[in-house]
Amino acid sequence: MTVLKTSMRNFFAHKGRMALSAVAVVLSVAFVCGTLVFSDTMNTTFDKLFAATSADVTVTSKAAKDSGETPESGRPESIPASVVGQAKKADGAKSAEGAVSSTSVTVVNSKKENVGPTGGGPTIAGNWTHNDLRSMDITSGHAPRGPTDVMIDSDTADKHHLKIGDELRTIAVSGDHTAKISGIATFKVTNPGAAIVYFDTATAQRELLGATGRFTHVNVSAAAGVSDSVLKRNVAETMGADASAYKVKTQQETSDDGRKSVSGFLDVMKYAMLGFAGIAFLVGIFLIINTFSMLVAQRTREIGLMRAIGSSRKQVNRSVLVEALLLGVIGSVLGVGAGVGLAVGLMQLMSGMGMELSTQDLTVKWTTPVVGMVLGIVVTVLAAYLPARRAAKVSPMAALRDAGTPADGKASVLRAIIGLVLTGAGGFGLYTASQADKASEGSLFLGGGVVLTLIGFVVIGPVLANGVVRVISVLVLRMFGPVGRMAERNALRNPRRTGATGAALMIGLALVACLSVVGSSMVASATDELDKSVGADFIIQSDNGQAITPKAAKSLEKADHVAHITQYKDIRADLTAPNGKATKKVGLSAADATYAEDLRSETVAGKLADAYKPDSMSVDEDFAKDHGIALGDKVKLAFDHGRTGEMTVRAITASGTSIDSGAMYVNISTAAKYVPADRMPPNEIMFAKAAKGQQDAAYKSLKAAMADYPQYKVMDQTDFKQTLKDQVGQMLNMVYGLLGLAIIVAILGVVNTLALSVVERTREIGLMRAIGLSRRQLRRMIRLESVVIALFGALLGLGLGMGWGATAQKLLALEGLKVLEIPWPTIITVFIGSAFVGLFAALVPAFRAGRMNVLNAIATE
Repeated sequence: MTVLKTSMRNFFAHKGRMALSAVAVVLSVAFVCGTLVFSDTMNTTFDKLFAATSADVTVTSKAAKDSGETPESGRPESIPASVVGQAKKADGAKSAEGAVSSTSVTVVNSKKENVGPTGGGPTIAGNWTHNDLRSMDITSGHAPRGPTDVMIDSDTADKHHLKIGDELRTIAVSGDHTAKISGIATFKVTNPGAAIVYFDTATAQRELLGATGRFTHVNVSAAAGVSDSVLKRNVAETMGADASAYKVKTQQETSDDGRKSVSGFLDVMKYAMLGFAGIAFLVGIFLIINTFSMLVAQRTREIGLMRAIGSSRKQVNRSVLVEALLLGVIGSVLGVGAGVGLAVGLMQLMSGMGMELSTQDLTVKWTTPVVGMVLGIVVTVLAAYLPARRAAKVSPMAALRDAGTPADGKASVLRAIIGLVLTGAGGFGLYTASQADKASEGSLFLGGGVVLTLIGFVVIGPVLANGVVRVISVLVLRMFGPVGRMAERNALRNPRRTGATGAALMIGLALVACLSVVGSSMVASATDELDKSVGADFIIQSDNGQAITPKAAKSLEKADHVAHITQYKDIRADLTAPNGKATKKVGLSAADATYAEDLRSETVAGKLADAYKPDSMSVDEDFAKDHGIALGDKVKLAFDHGRTGEMTVRAITASGTSIDSGAMYVNISTAAKYVPADRMPPNEIMFAKAAKGQQDAAYKSLKAAMADYPQYKVMDQTDFKQTLKDQVGQMLNMVYGLLGLAIIVAILGVVNTLALSVVERTREIGLMRAIGLSRRQLRRMIRLESVVIALFGALLGLGLGMGWGATAQKLLALEGLKVLEIPWPTIITVFIGSAFVGLFAALVPAFRAGRMNVLNAIATE
């Protein structure tokens, strides 16, 4: 009880000093709990949606993907309408109806604006069925009654200010269809961001499937008292020998498939955010260690008195750990509450990006607060363990000395040796990674090198502080005269403290620098490859990942001032090499012969133009070696949904020498001989070459040709390069935003270090003020000390991060990204920004120091 009382008294006596450490715990725990609540809420939302939209039993084609993705043809896999009649005959079936659904559509309004989601959600088109009443209510107008009617969901209608009578155009592979809004339907459950349009059955079959009398799936409802599993068995039995051509699934199985289709995205988001929370925890550890180390140092005399009157080492150790426990409990409790608020904020942010999430589905599992509490408490207590051990070693004789003990020189030597060994081992790992022949092998050494160099720099930080701070001081502080020199000496007074404070900032900035180098190198490599490989003047592709419909492709071909238009399709086939080795689902790049001009690919044998001759193809150099294929050999291709043909290999392309590296080329006309027209996929992308001297006119003409298709972009090479840069930039900005949490915690560490340092030097500050140091000079001294600590952490972090990034680029070079680019403007901006971070962190400690009463400060023991 005595230990607990002492701990409680010390904790609340220094509650102001503990506050910033508590904030670090709160932020870290909040990020973990917020991530868990957010991901659980998303799972709940999708679970409810899939459960509401799934029929008791669903029958689909065997070839249909469980994820619901549309195949390369752009048309969903379908089944004959006769399946509906078969399903109705099953024992226990209350009803059965055919349904049509496709996600390979774009819907535009009368202003030619895409009304689909902007945040990655799908646009879904289909027919209105009784099953849809499980998840939707018609709240305005009526369901589609013919080809001139279309119904839309209320969320999309609200976002794009659509009303009954407005015209909508649906663009699909089978063609374009224009209709007027006849009704608006509202979701009974949360719509996570999809846009839904409904047609009558005949229109949906004709416009989405390109054929009448077919459905994508059949919904079967169970009669009262009949379980889904029993109905599934009965439906399969009624199909007899035809059952092998279909997949029959219960509502639970269909819901599980839907959940799996989004689980990859949800898991990536969840674990990425938890990773950043882990980084914040790591940075918070330095803050907590520093806080307790300084508190122990300031209470050396007090601890010595406790030891002198009979307190054992275990009691002193326990006293510090109990303070840490209190800090962890309070910070964790607040963090759990803040985490729920953070989750709600993330939901609002996602809603702004197009993914709707309702707070009614907010899910807080009992495991979430438990995980947050355990993490917060364990991390805090572990971080305080070393300061607690140091406190236990204080001898009773310390009661006769002033507070604070000098650093142990032997410990510094040992630290230097350990730090150098770890850094050297990490450096060797990075070097080994940079010399690897395969990216998969090098990535292991890269990961090990990153971890070891990071730990090495953390350990050796106090040793480096002596040298690095002196260099920074010469460049930054000396111009401020005696005040600058005092700031330098204060930063060097306790290298261990300076090193730990700088290390917290170092971690976040190292990751920023690494990702900046990797991102810039990716953009530079892609740009360089474009300049070397792409001969086309224009690239036409979708901005939402959809293929180019045949009607849109024909519009392009009508453009003026164009020398040629190149089609490019992705076709699948099973390949059998001359040695009998078979490879399933090989990707073939089926293109017009002009593609050889649009994309320059080096060959190690033969001419690429010859690969576009009838019944000819090219193979990649690595594939040829692995399968024993030589120039002139014949290979068999069994085309998906088509016939088998024999192709002559007329070119072998060099590996890793173009953007399209690894592709196998075949002429579209050759593929058309073996793949039926209704199974031939649409163009993934198209290329165009301007007539000589007509580039500007061709650019305008192509854009005009695509005016009716807002989902497609016509880009010249400058546009395409900017698109790549923007995509990488958006990804990096998102990562920087998440790393901002770790940097905020690091800033709190600088604030806490300075605040405790001011308290530690109270008497010294009083004496300096007594002999003539003005308040303004005192504040400047503390601000400069903060700046030099921040710049120290930034210098280590940016240097370390650039080393990681350069090594990562060496591995990316094995995948074709061969240009290393250091983004110096970003690096310099971050470094200068670190100085402002230091100034900001010093505002409160400097203000408090300036307000000290001189006489009271001198009288402080």
